[in-house]
Amino acid sequence: MSEQQHIFDEIRPYNPDEMPVVFEELLKDRQFNVLVKGFVPWLPKSLRNGILRLLFKGVKTSQDFQVRFMKPVVKLVIMKCTNGTTFHYPVNMNKHARYLFVSNHRDIVLDSAFLDLMLHNNDFERTCEIGIGDNLLIYPWIKKLVRMNKAFTVRRGLTAHEMMRSSVLMSEYIHYAVNEKNENIWIAQREGRAKDSDDRTQDSVLKMFVMGYRNDNDNVDDNKSKGENEIIAALKHLHIAPLTISYEYDPCDYLKAEEFQFKRDVPGWKKSKQDDLDNMKTGILGNKGRVHYELSPCIDPWLDTLDASLPKKELFRMVAEHIDKEIHSRYKLYPCNWIAMDELDGTFNNDKYNDSDRERFEKYLAAQMQKVKVPNPDKAFLRERMLTMYANPARNYVAAVKG
Repeated sequence: MSEQQHIFDEIRPYNPDEMPVVFEELLKDRQFNVLVKGFVPWLPKSLRNGILRLLFKGVKTSQDFQVRFMKPVVKLVIMKCTNGTTFHYPVNMNKHARYLFVSNHRDIVLDSAFLDLMLHNNDFERTCEIGIGDNLLIYPWIKKLVRMNKAFTVRRGLTAHEMMRSSVLMSEYIHYAVNEKNENIWIAQREGRAKDSDDRTQDSVLKMFVMGYRNDNDNVDDNKSKGENEIIAALKHLHIAPLTISYEYDPCDYLKAEEFQFKRDVPGWKKSKQDDLDNMKTGILGNKGRVHYELSPCIDPWLDTLDASLPKKELFRMVAEHIDKEIHSRYKLYPCNWIAMDELDGTFNNDKYNDSDRERFEKYLAAQMQKVKVPNPDKAFLRERMLTMYANPARNYVAAVKG
């Protein structure tokens, strides 16, 4: 292994030579065994582990692990917890090229898991390495499992100095993974999910992408011009392709509404580790209705149209807005999105839904409201928060297609 590879040891996915050792460690982990037992409670531990070892034969890489272990699990989730998934991508997209997929964020676990299955099923050469916050790696077995599943670690809760170092390291790794490891990367357009589904690309994410770029061309005399040119060069080096994720229903909508009321009513309120686990479990096992993924074209040709003499702040703003427009214009909107927007904004999109759709959505909202466990629930506030989650994709779509 090269010295360059070693600098990424603290964040990267496991290498092929590490996979067998980590797999055996997982099988010895008590909490992991409790999880596996939940799927097949009638099988004794020795038989469960024997079957897993048999399945693991022939697994040499993290992509092998995804296909052998994760693909069946994700297909089961789709069958039990959705009304089907669809996937669209540009007809001229090169399935043998490498991309940084920058997407809106709907589910902690499944956003990238669904994408990996869709890429594999549609003959893309590689699945994705996945950026995942270390705040979600609550137990050792979770960290091991996700690193076997092509995940690299995004560190959270750092000091300003630590954050700078971490961001540079992660950026260097993303450039290395795309251009030297020949891997696709999936990463969310912002830190954490947009609780109100108003999906916006954070400038800080784009700045992080640029930090780790190393340009060997020193034949630029003007330092200011060189720096601005390198922003565009760094982003082109990653071959960004925006990705739009559309859920008909968000199973965590009531949990997000709870958070809004807690933050409104309880000064300094923060989620606990158990809250994160509850969100992960609900997101995976809850009803999502119909699910649609749509890839935009790689933005490299658009980046070539930018005026490289623009100030850095302006360049980052323009790139963020372009990614947002690509994402917003490709939402798959469902009746619930139009109903929510019409109720909140007084608009009239009756051609997008019928009385049966409205009745179904009302029943859904009522059932979700029953799950809320906030003391003294403010029902009007909670309903408005949930409606906003469904209205914002429609609002952003309308603005994007008009613009």
